[in-house]
Amino acid sequence: MKIIYNRENCIGCGACVSACPDHWVMGGGGKAILKDSKEKGGKKVKEIEEEGCNRKAAESCPVEVIKITES
Repeated sequence: MKIIYNRENCIGCGACVSACPDHWVMGGGGKAILKDSKEKGGKKVKEIEEEGCNRKAAESCPVEVIKITES
């Protein structure tokens, strides 16, 4: 599975950090950071084995900048 995060469109509400602090933190510019992610095509991407709390992070995002896909 992959998490794909469009940080550019993040509004910095912190819902993802509250839902899943093991994978998300607030960072510079008042936007969330996906821990251990890599830049790919203008987005942040992270391979994961299980959704865990990341599904809740994606669902809690009011601007829907977090997607979880099958690898």
